[in-house]
Amino acid sequence: MIYPKIPLAQSIIQICLAKGITDIVISPGSRNAPLTIGFASNPDFKCYSIADERCAAFFALGIAQQIQRPVAVVCTSGSALLNYYPAVAEAFYSQIPLIVISADRPQSKIDIGDGQTIRQENVFANHSLYNGNLTEEASKTNDHKINAAIDAAFYKKGPVHINAPFEEPLYETVSELSVDAMVHHFAGLNPIAPVEDLTDFAAIWNQSAKKLVLVGNNNPNLISAATIEAFANDESVVVMTETTSNLHHPGFISNIDTIITPFTNEDFEDFCPDILVTFGGMIVSKRIKAFLRKYKPKQHWHIDPLRAYDTFGVLTKHFEVSPAAFFERFLPLTTSIKSDYFSKMNQLKTIRKEKQANFITKVPFSDFMVFDAVIKSLPKDCQLQISNSSAIRYAQLMEIDPSIEVFCNRGTSGIDGSTSTAIGAAVVNNKPTVFISGDVSFLYDSNALWNNYIPDNFKIILINNGGGGIFRILPGHQETAVFNTFFETTHHLTAEHLAKMYGFKYLTATNEVTVKKALEELYDQNTEPTILEIFTPTLENDAVLKQFFRELV
Repeated sequence: MIYPKIPLAQSIIQICLAKGITDIVISPGSRNAPLTIGFASNPDFKCYSIADERCAAFFALGIAQQIQRPVAVVCTSGSALLNYYPAVAEAFYSQIPLIVISADRPQSKIDIGDGQTIRQENVFANHSLYNGNLTEEASKTNDHKINAAIDAAFYKKGPVHINAPFEEPLYETVSELSVDAMVHHFAGLNPIAPVEDLTDFAAIWNQSAKKLVLVGNNNPNLISAATIEAFANDESVVVMTETTSNLHHPGFISNIDTIITPFTNEDFEDFCPDILVTFGGMIVSKRIKAFLRKYKPKQHWHIDPLRAYDTFGVLTKHFEVSPAAFFERFLPLTTSIKSDYFSKMNQLKTIRKEKQANFITKVPFSDFMVFDAVIKSLPKDCQLQISNSSAIRYAQLMEIDPSIEVFCNRGTSGIDGSTSTAIGAAVVNNKPTVFISGDVSFLYDSNALWNNYIPDNFKIILINNGGGGIFRILPGHQETAVFNTFFETTHHLTAEHLAKMYGFKYLTATNEVTVKKALEELYDQNTEPTILEIFTPTLENDAVLKQFFRELV
């Protein structure tokens, strides 16, 4: 076995392996050579080489999203580390475990004019759960910090930073370890926290005729079938699920904006719940957030073992436990109450569904028509990754087959890194992965394709409307040079040459007929990764979407 000669690097590698951190994403560099040698020379680690640090961090985030264990990213010193920050922030708000290990110059070399040096210590302090600033020599103090960082990533579910200074020579190796690193048994938060006495909360629940359960970003299969059925069979409960909730039942409302956008003030007042129960991550729907901020429920309970955001300004209780454990204890304490809350919403859901189906029969070629066709075309049991901005918002309007797992970077809702995340997820999951992206997000993260690990059955559906189409939907849109240049970022770029350069099969579509044909071709072949680029009319999309909401009434 080959080991780096530098003892500090040996300690980091030993502790990572002992604690099960075996997925390592490395960006090439010199200062991190001791770590690169140690990780890449040990067959117990699965190492990936991603040159662009921003892409590397999102790629690692995609892996961690799927395996639900920390993934380490390793970089050289200087600005390389700063390129991790968008993914660090996403991991922080999405509660995804990510371990940043940065090589650094010794402190004596910082701020004296030495090359490739910046102030690396605590650089992620605002969005990191732990910052382990190591000293140059191996020590028990350093070992403690490395252990503490890994424990925090595991138990607090988020990003941590280990900053390791190395002095030259960097490339020397040895065949035997010179240090015996100290490995702590896992310590920290108890992942199975006890559930508090719920009797008083059950009493409030049992007296309330209008209960709304709102589910945000959620991993698949976390909620039991018994809990799902209990909610579905309670006439005083309405369950609203986002596309990324991965929670399904025919009685649940999965297209929130389609239901509530046409509401009058009287409708909103009638729908306002007595109790709002939330779990899962960030909510996409701006309309449901605006509704619950204006028409405030008497109670808002959020269920999460770690965090509770007061998204609607009315949070009354944070249950610090997993939703599965909470409902297992809580539901046996509940009783039914006479209510028409569910029946009213279910009737409205049926009406909206008929209106949407009618609209689809006459909708012109547009983003709306394309998203409807794309979502309906998705193979059963695939995994769907979606970019931010317009893509996830259109997807929220469509019914997605319950067998399909859905993921989107909603922690910070940024367009950066969506493609890289999707590729990282595709590398480690066992399902065929389809990634739907808008053009600006795709172009922004085009270095994601500079990746040697992309599965042959990975598919990108790129919807190119010539700019940031979401800005046409938002208030303030005017057809001016300022809008087109600085908001929509109008362009005439395509993915054709990127596809050729990175070895993707490239398909195009420009109308309803070619979309159908291209989707069939896309799913028929799985011998090389493929990009299907669908070109939609820039100027018509916002009018079509607004017309859709008008026709729902």
